[in-house]
Amino acid sequence: MIIPAIDLIEGSVVRLYQGDYAQKTEYKLDPIDVVHSYADQGAKWLHIVDLTGAKDTNKRQLELIGKMVATGRMHFQAGGGIRSEEDVKQLLDIGVKRVVIGSLAVKEPELVKGWVKKYGADAIVLALDINIDDSGNKFIATHGWQENSGVSIESLLEDFLSVGAKHVLCTDISRDGTLQGANHQLYTEMTKQFPSVGWQASGGIGNLNDIAVLKPTNVSGVILGRALLEGKFTVEQAIECWNTAK
Repeated sequence: MIIPAIDLIEGSVVRLYQGDYAQKTEYKLDPIDVVHSYADQGAKWLHIVDLTGAKDTNKRQLELIGKMVATGRMHFQAGGGIRSEEDVKQLLDIGVKRVVIGSLAVKEPELVKGWVKKYGADAIVLALDINIDDSGNKFIATHGWQENSGVSIESLLEDFLSVGAKHVLCTDISRDGTLQGANHQLYTEMTKQFPSVGWQASGGIGNLNDIAVLKPTNVSGVILGRALLEGKFTVEQAIECWNTAK
C-alpha cells in the first residue's frame, strides 16, 4: 500500500533533511488541499508528522490534524514527539486511526507495551529509525536521530511481539530525504524475520523503480514524502506502480 506522508511545522507543509530542523524545506501547500489531492489520486492512508508537537508537546497541532481527519477522505496515522498517554488519547479522540510512537518505545517500552494492550495493536505504529553500522548491526536512533540508543531493532521487536504489536514504520536514516532509493535488503530481511509484522518502508524513495523493487520484500506499506512534494511522480503513478510490480 502506498502511504503519502506530510510533515507539519506551525501549519505549514515542510520536509527536513535527515531529521535536521536547520535543514528545512517549506512548501507553499495547504495541508487540507494536500489531503484532498492525495485522496483524489487513490490514497487510502496519510502519514502525518507533527514536528511542532515533537519539539513542544504543548504546541501540538491538534486543531489542524483534526480538520484533516474531518475531511473523511482517508485514514490517518500521526505522530511526532508522543510522550504520554494523553498524547495518544488526544490523537485517537480526534479520529486518528493509528498513533505513531518513536523514541518512547525504546526509552520506556513497558509504558508503550501497555498502550498496545489498552488501545489495541492496530492503534499503535512503532516508528523505528535505525543506523546500520559496518558490521550490519541495526541500532535504533532516538530524539530526532540525535542519539544512538544502543538497542537493536530485533531485540526491541521481540519484546513488543509479546503484546502483539503489528505495525512498524522502519526508516534507514542514511537514506532519508536523499531520494537515492530505499534499503530493500533491510526490508527483505525484516519481513522474513518478523512475518507477523506489517512493515512500512520509509526513506530514500526518489523514483517509481524504487517503489517497484520494494514489492518483493513483502512490506505492507511504502511511505512517500519528498518525492511527491517535489513532483518526481504522483500518488496515482505510485499506486499503479505498486499494483503492477512483480
